[in-house]
Amino acid sequence: MSERTDFSMDRTFLIDLTRCTGCRGCQVACKQWNQMEAEKTRFFKGEGYQNPPAMSEHTLTRMKFRDYEKHGHNEFAFYKEMCMHCIRPACASVCPVSAFVKTPEGPVVYNPKRCIGCRYCMVACPFGVPKYQWSKALPLVVKCTGCYSRVKEGLVPACAKACPSAITYGSRKDMIDEAERRLKQWPDKYVGKVYGLEEAGGTSVLYLSELPFDELGFKKLTTRPLPTFTWAALRFVPGVFVFMSGALTFISWLTQRKERLLKERSRNSQGTQREEGGL
Repeated sequence: MSERTDFSMDRTFLIDLTRCTGCRGCQVACKQWNQMEAEKTRFFKGEGYQNPPAMSEHTLTRMKFRDYEKHGHNEFAFYKEMCMHCIRPACASVCPVSAFVKTPEGPVVYNPKRCIGCRYCMVACPFGVPKYQWSKALPLVVKCTGCYSRVKEGLVPACAKACPSAITYGSRKDMIDEAERRLKQWPDKYVGKVYGLEEAGGTSVLYLSELPFDELGFKKLTTRPLPTFTWAALRFVPGVFVFMSGALTFISWLTQRKERLLKERSRNSQGTQREEGGL
């Protein structure tokens, strides 16, 4: 099957940070739709005022805050952090068992039944999106799915549905056209750039901002699709080594899971004995 070359109809987020009020409606909607557990967190003041302090196995998207001074007044900038659903995702390119797939609709989805727990995806992702379920005895990788179950039924993602002002969702071509229209209509309102248009070869999440993106913490990335770096390296690796690497990773994964299960059962057994001894 030939590689896709036209991504213009991929469903894409356009997030206008000048219209974001920081209400966290997207964050709450994501948590509710995906039935994510609450997590113990704390107020965090470091790179901003966000809470929780980072995305995790329980939080697939979050609002980041940055305070700055404008015309002598303190202002807030808000930034929705989420999976960028890259046009050519690095996570999919390094996965030895094809647990990550770029769907025809646009979202990059993850199949836990294929995953062997190697976590190469976590290393490869330039945005640090995939997270590991460290709290579970049988952990898997967790990431935003772009609400693929909704998108394939013709609905918009939960975060876009809940957002009152900042998120527009549609085909990548339409979102690019809309972003360029806003830049042309209000040149003094925005920095003259659409983030995600070319970064890492292009993404299915586009941003507009009035502040330089690097000041908000957005990463500076090559415009070359990241999988091309992977493929260039793998061309020189004999197939047998790739197979052996996958096999050894799978064996290691099984061993580690077995050890974690035994430790957990031992802790549970000890706790039961203590409870019985106290009766």
